[in-house]
Amino acid sequence: MATLYDEVGGSEFFVRLVDRFYEGVVQDDVLWPLYPDHADLAGARERLTLFLIQYWGGPTTYSDERGHPRLRQRHFPFAIGELERDRWMLHMQAAVDECATDPNIHAQLTEYMTNAAQHMINR
Repeated sequence: MATLYDEVGGSEFFVRLVDRFYEGVVQDDVLWPLYPDHADLAGARERLTLFLIQYWGGPTTYSDERGHPRLRQRHFPFAIGELERDRWMLHMQAAVDECATDPNIHAQLTEYMTNAAQHMINR
């Protein structure tokens, strides 16, 4: 059975998705301050890309390099409330809208991102 990773054509889709997402983040006055190293977003981009690749059925590089994702725990040092969730979703939804032209893939990504964003609220 094909995974979503296979259906979108592999890693390149997730690289594009994450790149599009971060285009919004770097201009966002709410989210941008949450990134401690403004000079180098390469690490954040790579981690998100690898996580999404793994989650959607691609290689397990994320876990191989970093262990279990523990998303909520890893994000706990950052104050994430409803405003941060909404701004994160604004940029992620724009990325999904642009990159996922297949309605089924679009729906799956939107549902997951919405649930994940809600789960990250810690304040």
